Amino acid sequence: MGVCCPILRPWDRTRDSYLDNIPCLSDPVRRSSLFMKLGLVALHLVFIGFLFVCDGEFIEKTKRDPWYMASYLLLFSVTLLQYFVTSGSSPGYVIDAMREVSGTDAIYRNTPTTSIQQHGSRKNGSFAINVEGESASSGGGRRTPASSWGKLVLDLYPPGTSLRNLTCGYCHVEQPPRAKHCHDCDRCVLQFDHHCVWLGTCVGQKNHCKFWWYICEESALCIWTLIMYIDYLTNVAKPWWKNAIIILLLVVLVISMIFVLLLLLFHSYLILTNQSTYELVRRKRIPYMRNIPERVHPFSRGIKRNLHNVCCGNHTLDSLPTAFELEDRARPYTCLDMLKCRCC
Repeated sequence: MGVCCPILRPWDRTRDSYLDNIPCLSDPVRRSSLFMKLGLVALHLVFIGFLFVCDGEFIEKTKRDPWYMASYLLLFSVTLLQYFVTSGSSPGYVIDAMREVSGTDAIYRNTPTTSIQQHGSRKNGSFAINVEGESASSGGGRRTPASSWGKLVLDLYPPGTSLRNLTCGYCHVEQPPRAKHCHDCDRCVLQFDHHCVWLGTCVGQKNHCKFWWYICEESALCIWTLIMYIDYLTNVAKPWWKNAIIILLLVVLVISMIFVLLLLLFHSYLILTNQSTYELVRRKRIPYMRNIPERVHPFSRGIKRNLHNVCCGNHTLDSLPTAFELEDRARPYTCLDMLKCRCC
């Protein structure tokens, strides 16, 4: 833009310097997230405000049946409240889980520090080397972590896994299975699903249920608003400019409703099968998912238990399934399995 419109450069610098002085707008990521939230709220207000301003019959119906509008405004308020609750919730960061497990404050380190301590007698000539909470014997073998978090993470992987291969290259913390570093949040997220630009935060293990409820309420709000707009078009003739505006808003509403409904169905499927969007889309690129057949859901514990874990806040760390468990889940369904509700 500076090459095509050099006159805008002073304005851009003035705008950026002004926004940098505001604490909540100084960070570009937080600034764009705030603008997204304000834009979404404004879009909701435009859809409902048009009917109040331009439809006299809608106002008369509101006065005649106050419960109808009160129910709609209640759903509208609950949806916006759920939106802000979800956007302000934590998706479940690895660093927070590390603090809970270890009971001590964990800090990010840009470069790992190495401390060498020698123990034992000269009879066996062994000594231990501690590297960021990881100890190893000079005689070789598997490295054993000194921290409680490192031991917990290592137990979630098959025997023979090196803790060094599980350490994130950005935050330098050990990642359990299904965790991923989000470059937008610059943190590792447990059971990473995706980074939602509309919410301004990641969707992960701890807020997936809140996210599902938000898109469910948003779907109900879109359907109800669509019914009111169709009812507006079927009434008596109105000026052409009102019809043009209502048709334009109706097109935007239908596209938004289809997108939100598809998103609701997709995340319902993910919750029922204990999957994430990242695992489904990047299945071939994830090392522990690469050799698993596509129709096998390695972390699913049955529909009832999957729903319980998501809805009741049972935020446990998933371990990689064994070969026997994968073979059992890959077994085709029989009539007896259907009667026993094996899927549940």
